[in-house]
Amino acid sequence: MRLHTKATGIGGSRSISSEKLGLQINHKAVLRLMGKLGIRSQARKPKMYKKLEEIGTYHRYPNVLNRDFVATKPNQKWVTDVTYIRTLQGWAYLSTIKDLYDGFIVAHVFDQTNSIALVTQTLKRAQQKEKVTDGLVLHSDQGTQYTSQAYHVLVGEYNITPSMSRRGNCWDNAPMENFFGHLKEEYLRQFKQTTFKDTEQLIDEYIYFYNYERIQLKTRQTPYETRCLSI
Repeated sequence: MRLHTKATGIGGSRSISSEKLGLQINHKAVLRLMGKLGIRSQARKPKMYKKLEEIGTYHRYPNVLNRDFVATKPNQKWVTDVTYIRTLQGWAYLSTIKDLYDGFIVAHVFDQTNSIALVTQTLKRAQQKEKVTDGLVLHSDQGTQYTSQAYHVLVGEYNITPSMSRRGNCWDNAPMENFFGHLKEEYLRQFKQTTFKDTEQLIDEYIYFYNYERIQLKTRQTPYETRCLSI
Protein backbone atom coordinates (compact mmCIF):
# COMPACT_ATOMS: atom_id res chain seq x y z
CA MET A 1 0.00 0.00 0.00
CA ARG A 2 2.86 2.42 0.85
CA LEU A 3 4.52 1.87 -2.53
CA HIS A 4 1.26 2.37 -4.37
CA THR A 5 0.62 5.64 -2.50
CA LYS A 6 4.20 6.77 -3.09
CA ALA A 7 3.61 6.41 -6.81
CA THR A 8 0.51 8.64 -6.51
CA GLY A 9 -1.77 5.80 -7.48
CA ILE A 10 -0.17 4.90 -10.80
CA GLY A 11 2.03 2.03 -9.60
CA GLY A 12 1.18 -1.32 -11.16
CA SER A 13 2.21 -4.81 -10.11
CA ARG A 14 5.38 -4.83 -12.27
CA SER A 15 6.62 -1.45 -11.06
CA ILE A 16 5.89 -2.28 -7.43
CA SER A 17 7.59 -5.69 -7.60
CA SER A 18 10.69 -4.02 -9.02
CA GLU A 19 11.08 -1.87 -5.89
CA LYS A 20 13.74 -2.92 -3.45
CA LEU A 21 11.53 -4.70 -0.93
CA GLY A 22 14.35 -6.60 0.69
CA LEU A 23 12.86 -9.91 -0.49
CA GLN A 24 12.30 -11.77 -3.74
CA ILE A 25 8.71 -11.52 -4.95
CA ASN A 26 7.15 -12.21 -8.33
CA HIS A 27 4.99 -9.56 -10.00
CA LYS A 28 2.14 -12.08 -10.22
CA ALA A 29 2.19 -12.51 -6.45
CA VAL A 30 2.14 -8.72 -6.09
CA LEU A 31 -0.87 -8.61 -8.40
CA ARG A 32 -2.75 -11.11 -6.20
CA LEU A 33 -1.93 -9.11 -3.05
CA MET A 34 -3.03 -5.87 -4.73
CA GLY A 35 -6.32 -7.56 -5.61
CA LYS A 36 -6.93 -8.58 -1.99
CA LEU A 37 -6.17 -5.04 -0.78
CA GLY A 38 -8.38 -3.47 -3.46
CA ILE A 39 -5.48 -1.61 -5.07
CA ARG A 40 -5.59 -0.85 -8.76
CA SER A 41 -3.07 1.06 -10.85
CA GLN A 42 -4.31 4.11 -12.70
CA ALA A 43 -3.46 3.28 -16.28
CA ARG A 44 -2.60 6.12 -18.62
CA LYS A 45 -5.42 7.08 -20.89
CA PRO A 46 -4.46 6.26 -24.47
CA LYS A 47 -3.86 9.26 -26.68
CA MET A 48 -6.45 9.71 -29.36
CA TYR A 49 -4.92 9.90 -32.80
CA LYS A 50 -7.10 10.72 -35.74
CA LYS A 51 -6.40 9.97 -39.33
CA LEU A 52 -6.74 12.84 -41.76
CA GLU A 53 -9.89 11.21 -43.08
CA GLU A 54 -11.47 11.52 -39.63
CA ILE A 55 -10.66 15.22 -39.18
CA GLY A 56 -12.93 16.32 -41.99
CA THR A 57 -12.92 16.66 -45.75
CA TYR A 58 -9.40 16.35 -47.05
CA HIS A 59 -7.77 15.74 -50.39
CA ARG A 60 -4.58 13.95 -51.35
CA TYR A 61 -3.01 14.35 -54.79
CA PRO A 62 -0.55 12.24 -56.80
CA ASN A 63 3.09 13.26 -57.14
CA VAL A 64 2.63 14.76 -60.59
CA LEU A 65 5.90 16.72 -60.43
CA ASN A 66 7.87 13.58 -59.49
CA ARG A 67 11.12 15.54 -58.97
CA ASP A 68 11.09 16.88 -62.52
CA PHE A 69 12.24 20.35 -61.49
CA VAL A 70 12.87 21.64 -65.03
CA ALA A 71 10.32 23.99 -66.61
CA THR A 72 10.48 25.36 -70.15
CA LYS A 73 8.52 28.56 -69.48
CA PRO A 74 7.29 30.69 -66.58
CA ASN A 75 4.17 29.64 -64.68
CA GLN A 76 4.43 26.06 -65.83
CA LYS A 77 5.59 24.49 -62.56
CA TRP A 78 5.38 26.04 -59.11
CA VAL A 79 6.46 24.66 -55.75
CA THR A 80 5.15 25.83 -52.39
CA ASP A 81 5.70 25.22 -48.70
CA VAL A 82 5.53 26.79 -45.23
CA THR A 83 8.57 27.27 -42.99
CA TYR A 84 8.90 28.22 -39.30
CA ILE A 85 10.78 31.36 -38.27
CA ARG A 86 11.33 32.41 -34.66
CA THR A 87 10.56 36.01 -33.62
CA LEU A 88 10.42 37.84 -30.29
CA GLN A 89 6.68 37.17 -30.26
CA GLY A 90 7.20 33.43 -30.81
CA TRP A 91 7.12 31.26 -33.92
CA ALA A 92 5.85 32.77 -37.15
CA TYR A 93 5.22 31.14 -40.51
CA LEU A 94 6.30 31.97 -44.04
CA SER A 95 4.31 30.57 -46.95
CA THR A 96 6.03 30.87 -50.33
CA ILE A 97 5.46 29.96 -53.97
CA LYS A 98 8.49 29.56 -56.25
CA ASP A 99 8.53 29.22 -60.05
CA LEU A 100 10.78 26.38 -61.20
CA TYR A 101 11.49 28.01 -64.56
CA ASP A 102 13.69 30.79 -63.18
CA GLY A 103 13.57 30.44 -59.39
CA PHE A 104 11.45 33.57 -59.12
CA ILE A 105 9.53 33.90 -55.85
CA VAL A 106 6.04 34.49 -57.18
CA ALA A 107 4.30 35.22 -53.87
CA HIS A 108 4.82 34.99 -50.13
CA VAL A 109 2.84 35.61 -46.95
CA PHE A 110 4.26 35.91 -43.43
CA ASP A 111 1.89 35.40 -40.51
CA GLN A 112 1.81 34.47 -36.82
CA THR A 113 -0.66 31.66 -37.49
CA ASN A 114 0.03 28.53 -39.50
CA SER A 115 -3.41 28.19 -41.04
CA ILE A 116 -5.24 27.19 -44.20
CA ALA A 117 -5.80 30.89 -44.86
CA LEU A 118 -2.03 31.37 -44.93
CA VAL A 119 -1.57 29.14 -47.98
CA THR A 120 -4.77 30.17 -49.76
CA GLN A 121 -3.82 33.84 -49.39
CA THR A 122 -0.39 33.06 -50.87
CA LEU A 123 -1.99 31.37 -53.86
CA LYS A 124 -4.42 34.25 -54.35
CA ARG A 125 -1.52 36.72 -54.41
CA ALA A 126 0.32 34.59 -56.95
CA GLN A 127 -2.73 34.38 -59.17
CA GLN A 128 -3.20 38.17 -59.02
CA LYS A 129 0.42 38.83 -59.99
CA GLU A 130 0.96 36.18 -62.64
CA LYS A 131 -0.86 34.92 -65.71
CA VAL A 132 -1.97 31.48 -64.62
CA THR A 133 -2.86 29.26 -67.56
CA ASP A 134 -4.39 25.79 -67.66
CA GLY A 135 -1.92 23.05 -66.93
CA LEU A 136 0.11 24.84 -64.25
CA VAL A 137 1.39 22.29 -61.71
CA LEU A 138 1.57 23.41 -58.08
CA HIS A 139 3.59 21.05 -55.90
CA SER A 140 3.44 20.89 -52.11
CA ASP A 141 3.93 18.46 -49.24
CA GLN A 142 1.04 16.67 -47.52
CA GLY A 143 0.47 19.35 -44.86
CA THR A 144 -3.10 19.80 -43.66
CA GLN A 145 -3.36 23.19 -45.37
CA TYR A 146 -2.74 21.56 -48.75
CA THR A 147 -5.15 18.68 -48.13
CA SER A 148 -7.94 21.07 -47.06
CA GLN A 149 -11.21 21.66 -48.85
CA ALA A 150 -10.47 25.39 -49.20
CA TYR A 151 -7.19 24.67 -51.03
CA HIS A 152 -8.92 22.07 -53.20
CA VAL A 153 -11.60 24.55 -54.25
CA LEU A 154 -9.04 27.29 -55.00
CA VAL A 155 -6.75 25.21 -57.23
CA GLY A 156 -9.86 24.02 -59.06
CA GLU A 157 -11.06 27.58 -59.55
CA TYR A 158 -7.66 28.57 -61.00
CA ASN A 159 -7.42 25.41 -63.18
CA ILE A 160 -4.20 24.43 -61.39
CA THR A 161 -3.04 20.82 -61.21
CA PRO A 162 -2.07 20.06 -57.59
CA SER A 163 0.85 17.73 -56.90
CA MET A 164 2.08 16.32 -53.59
CA SER A 165 5.33 14.92 -52.24
CA ARG A 166 5.43 11.43 -50.85
CA ARG A 167 4.90 11.38 -47.10
CA GLY A 168 7.99 12.44 -45.15
CA ASN A 169 10.12 12.92 -48.28
CA CYS A 170 11.57 16.46 -48.32
CA TRP A 171 13.60 15.73 -51.47
CA ASP A 172 10.37 15.72 -53.48
CA ASN A 173 10.19 19.47 -52.81
CA ALA A 174 13.92 20.22 -52.75
CA PRO A 175 13.79 23.56 -54.66
CA MET A 176 11.51 25.09 -52.04
CA GLU A 177 13.64 23.76 -49.19
CA ASN A 178 16.68 25.19 -50.97
CA PHE A 179 15.20 28.68 -51.00
CA PHE A 180 14.30 28.54 -47.31
CA GLY A 181 17.88 27.50 -46.58
CA HIS A 182 19.27 30.50 -48.47
CA LEU A 183 16.88 32.87 -46.72
CA LYS A 184 17.82 31.67 -43.25
CA GLU A 185 21.55 31.09 -43.75
CA GLU A 186 22.41 34.04 -46.00
CA TYR A 187 20.31 36.65 -44.26
CA LEU A 188 18.10 35.98 -41.26
CA ARG A 189 20.83 34.36 -39.15
CA GLN A 190 22.67 37.72 -39.08
CA PHE A 191 19.85 39.27 -37.06
CA LYS A 192 19.11 38.17 -33.51
CA GLN A 193 15.97 38.74 -31.46
CA THR A 194 13.86 40.51 -34.05
CA THR A 195 10.18 41.35 -33.67
CA PHE A 196 7.54 39.92 -35.98
CA LYS A 197 7.33 43.21 -37.89
CA ASP A 198 11.11 43.51 -38.22
CA THR A 199 11.37 39.90 -39.39
CA GLU A 200 8.63 40.51 -41.95
CA GLN A 201 10.59 43.48 -43.31
CA LEU A 202 13.79 41.43 -43.47
CA ILE A 203 11.99 38.70 -45.42
CA ASP A 204 10.57 41.24 -47.87
CA GLU A 205 14.04 42.73 -48.36
CA TYR A 206 15.66 39.36 -48.99
CA ILE A 207 13.00 38.17 -51.43
CA TYR A 208 13.38 41.39 -53.43
CA PHE A 209 17.16 40.85 -53.46
CA TYR A 210 16.70 37.18 -54.39
CA ASN A 211 14.39 37.99 -57.31
CA TYR A 212 16.02 41.11 -58.73
CA GLU A 213 19.66 41.25 -57.63
CA ARG A 214 21.01 37.82 -56.67
CA ILE A 215 22.86 36.18 -59.58
CA GLN A 216 22.16 32.47 -60.00
CA LEU A 217 25.17 30.31 -60.76
CA LYS A 218 23.32 28.20 -63.32
CA THR A 219 22.08 31.07 -65.50
CA ARG A 220 24.49 33.88 -64.56
CA GLN A 221 21.37 36.05 -64.32
CA THR A 222 18.87 37.10 -61.71
CA PRO A 223 15.52 35.27 -61.70
CA TYR A 224 13.87 38.44 -62.97
CA GLU A 225 16.29 38.76 -65.90
CA THR A 226 15.67 35.14 -66.88
CA ARG A 227 11.95 35.75 -66.60
CA CYS A 228 12.06 38.85 -68.81
CA LEU A 229 14.03 37.04 -71.52
CA SER A 230 11.26 34.47 -71.81
CA ILE A 231 8.68 37.03 -72.91
